[in-house]
Amino acid sequence: MKKIYSLFAFLSLFMLSGCGVYNFTGASTIDAKTFQVNFFHNNADLVEPGIDRDFTLALQDLIMNQTNLNLVSNGGELVYEGEIVDYRITPMTATADQQAAQNRLTIRVMVRFTNKKKETDDFEKTFEFYYDFPGTSLPTGSVLNEAIKTIFERITQDIFNESLAKW
Repeated sequence: MKKIYSLFAFLSLFMLSGCGVYNFTGASTIDAKTFQVNFFHNNADLVEPGIDRDFTLALQDLIMNQTNLNLVSNGGELVYEGEIVDYRITPMTATADQQAAQNRLTIRVMVRFTNKKKETDDFEKTFEFYYDFPGTSLPTGSVLNEAIKTIFERITQDIFNESLAKW
């Protein structure tokens, strides 16, 4: 009976030791302790004031919430930088009287990621997402806020997945 308890205790310890390295986000920070997100300037032809600051903060918040990395203003081991390169509103469908029935807001962001711990992870890539809204609505106020929030959630998660989660 004592052998069974010993075997059970050994197996339990072995199984629990594997749980220590599990990460729910799947993020691999390669021993990095710090990250920095440089300001993403808005270089789009159509400029919506404030989205550059909002995007920069959204990316910082996502990385802080999904990793144990510390945000620094310079000298980060993982560096995110880039610019908003496109902000456009396009009619997607039309009514019989040539009015827009649905519009699409699209935002595209160019990102340069530098990993000072593992240079093979470095990339320069464009991320883009969109939000559709009724043609009768103007892209202002709550419609614009919801659109930008939805787009930034998707783009920042895609950047996180490409740089740290490797999904």
